[in-house]
Amino acid sequence: MNIDKMIEDYMNYINLERQLSKNTADGYYRDLIDFFKYINKDYKSITRNDIIKYIEYLSKKNNPRTVNRHIVSIKNYYKFMEKKNKITINPTENIVGLKMSKTVPHVLSEEDINKLLDINLNNAYDYRNKAMLELMYSSGLRVSELLSLEVNNIDLDNYIVRCFGKGSKERIVPLTDSAYTALYDYIYVYRNTLTKNKMTNILFLNSRGNKLSRQGFTKILKTIALEKGVNKDLSPHTIRHSFATHLIDHGADLRSVQTMLGHENIKTTQIYTHVSNNYVKENYDEAHPRSKKGSKL
Repeated sequence: MNIDKMIEDYMNYINLERQLSKNTADGYYRDLIDFFKYINKDYKSITRNDIIKYIEYLSKKNNPRTVNRHIVSIKNYYKFMEKKNKITINPTENIVGLKMSKTVPHVLSEEDINKLLDINLNNAYDYRNKAMLELMYSSGLRVSELLSLEVNNIDLDNYIVRCFGKGSKERIVPLTDSAYTALYDYIYVYRNTLTKNKMTNILFLNSRGNKLSRQGFTKILKTIALEKGVNKDLSPHTIRHSFATHLIDHGADLRSVQTMLGHENIKTTQIYTHVSNNYVKENYDEAHPRSKKGSKL
């Protein structure tokens, strides 16, 4: 059974017509490969019961979020095959995702963010790292958006960055003064030393003059956090969560935060109001003399 052949048309569709990001397309590809390897049938022969058994198998090894991602991949594949009249019965019809408990995003305090951004600037890599972190916290970019930026996406004259989010949708996000300064220093003074004489428009480069990888960025972030004593559960997305929460803490309206984050649905953004409220409550409990935590009686 040639699995690649079975999903070739669909992969061409999401890459060429829908123009999904490479990370998203790669995720769909991996999910479908795993699915067909486990089922070991031609796509036309697969039944609803086969898919339910696969979901049960996944549920024993993965959390609901991961299982639901697989379900979406399979359902989207069969929707495409149905649209192209390659199947008469869609086996994923009426199959729904698993229920998930609502999780509150992890955020850093403003103090911890300031520690992360207080980078000692000794070489080109330090200036690159400073520019990356200042930009992430300034504009709330996803790590995939950050690492895909080209030099001409940064408009220092107008203090804005143009990025391409999910579905290759463009959005424009403002820059803070500190992000402006860090980007100016990196772009005009230090970036050229990282190109290794290669012709590239990618903004953030690794030690070989190539595009910095997600894994590379995560390693840099965790190294800086360790050096600064920020001993928290930290990922690149934590910076984005912190950006949104701190904006709301300081009075930004939800619609503006939604636009800057690139959320299609404002309900996705509303989670940060809960995070902000929790943060306020924690500070209150710590500070108020008659709260359980704050009282010394």
